[in-house]
Amino acid sequence: MGDNMLERKIYGELLAWKKKRQEEKVRKCLLIKGARQVGKSYIVKAFGEKEYDSFVCIDFYRQPELKVIFEGELTAEAIYKRMSANIPGMKLVPGNTLIFLDEIQRCGNARTAVKFLAEDFRFDVISSGSLLGLSYGMDADDEVDEIASVPVGYETQLTMYSLDFEEFLWADGYSHEAVLELKDYLSCEEQIHDSIHKKFEELFREFMVVGGMPEVVADFAQHKDFGRVYDLQENILNEYKDDISKHARGKEKQLVRMCYDAVPKQLAKELKKFQYSTVEKGQTRRKFGSSVQWLIDSCMVNPCYNISEPFLPLMANAKEEQFKLYINDTGLLTCIYGFETKKAILNNTLKGNAKGGLYENVIAESLVKRGYKLYYYKPDDNHELEFLLEKDGEIVPVEVKATNSATISLNNFIKDYKPKVAYKLIANKNGKVDEKLTLPHYMVMFL
Repeated sequence: MGDNMLERKIYGELLAWKKKRQEEKVRKCLLIKGARQVGKSYIVKAFGEKEYDSFVCIDFYRQPELKVIFEGELTAEAIYKRMSANIPGMKLVPGNTLIFLDEIQRCGNARTAVKFLAEDFRFDVISSGSLLGLSYGMDADDEVDEIASVPVGYETQLTMYSLDFEEFLWADGYSHEAVLELKDYLSCEEQIHDSIHKKFEELFREFMVVGGMPEVVADFAQHKDFGRVYDLQENILNEYKDDISKHARGKEKQLVRMCYDAVPKQLAKELKKFQYSTVEKGQTRRKFGSSVQWLIDSCMVNPCYNISEPFLPLMANAKEEQFKLYINDTGLLTCIYGFETKKAILNNTLKGNAKGGLYENVIAESLVKRGYKLYYYKPDDNHELEFLLEKDGEIVPVEVKATNSATISLNNFIKDYKPKVAYKLIANKNGKVDEKLTLPHYMVMFL
């Protein structure tokens, strides 16, 4: 099974964009952001080859000579003319061609030109690239072009992540129906059948170890070999480190690296917030603040902010200086922890704080992939709710337990704020008491 065979939810969003553009004449190109190795190029190529008569890919990393197409006058007419002059044998079919500008961060003019291509309805254009989230001036790579003008209002931006648990199950051969049958347990009193529960718990632990990086998932689906998984993940982590040394500026290189390395250590200690002093003794936000921002912008970590009051909108009540960081893919996190930790997760023999940190990380990752922003609630030193979600105009509390222990913080929250629904995610089967819904961790895919 090749990478291009992995079924991804984002494909539906690409189809929706194409439909809007063609039927409602929406003047927007598509920009796909996301961390390295999450499958951005694969999905666009698969989409272009399947949904269009003609597909043209310009990869500015592999074909820097094609930047000439975007030099000079930036009208759609001039660009398409230069395109046909510089790409032999290319055919442009009006109304049925997708042009893919990959690694667009290396051609500032191309990003500027998106505006003119969006207004011209002959062809559809998707662009993508690594580290596109880095704000102006934060990227030290000489190959990255600063943009004369960002095509504000002419881009629909999508962020792509590694596979979520549902996509992981599809890759493993589970049908959509089989996965959706589980969803019924969200709304009914019935307990999940023992055999089903055991199976999905095991699969979820597998997901924590394998993670969702497409290359890793495809290889695992074929070989079922955790040694290979580990090697592939190490390669990806090395690419991340290369990115930091190539793209972070000056002395930031070392600081960003130190912050990234600190995240797994802090999760293993289940620290209540990101502590600059664990990155380097006695240090504060002044030294490391922009390094943390660099990691967030590059999609390598997911931030989760402390909330002063659990009311809508949560972003208005967030304490910017109190946050936690989670690694973007739990498979990569378990790789950082090493092979023995992976083994303990699979055998369900892991103990201590690291277990709590790992479960928090995988739930954080799953929530981000479902489109939630992450917030936590810590009213005092003894109580904490791992996540608060904005859902259907309500605040929904989520408590995460690695085992099946009491949930004092959640009970207090229910008493004080009377949410319509509250979730407790544990390593056990489902149950319901009033508005408190207890669910196994793997049910996070339906929240």
